[in-house]
Amino acid sequence: MKPGKTILATAVAAAAIGLSMPLASHAIDPAYAKKLEKSGCTQVTELKGCDINKTKAENAKAGFGTVDTAVSPYAGQWIARNVDGRTVSTIRIDGKNKVVVNGKSVASKLSDGALVFKSGFITYTIQGDPRLKNENSWFDSDAQTTGPIRRQ
Repeated sequence: MKPGKTILATAVAAAAIGLSMPLASHAIDPAYAKKLEKSGCTQVTELKGCDINKTKAENAKAGFGTVDTAVSPYAGQWIARNVDGRTVSTIRIDGKNKVVVNGKSVASKLSDGALVFKSGFITYTIQGDPRLKNENSWFDSDAQTTGPIRRQ
């Protein structure tokens, strides 16, 4: 056989072998995909012992993945004080940014990395970045006074 024919014959043989093999499937079975989703497992972690028949919480407890416990950086107890140290308001924020000021639930919104909410004439601003110290404050638009808010 001549060199050119050898290369052609090799290419034809490789193509014939490739066509005779089943095509790889990049998709997974929808039922299996649902089980992976519900369990918090991946195909890789399943091979390492993650159980697709358990819940995300059960698998997280076993060391596979984490449970969705994303807690708001604003969550906690806060105290708004005036400049002489007297308490203006007590603030409680849950993990989903639900705010209670002095025992009353108030609406809140995220604005430029801060949680902003209002109770009466007072507007409260709490920064989401814990590295920003002493930047949480309140402003009373009626009395034109302001002061710090500190986490308890």
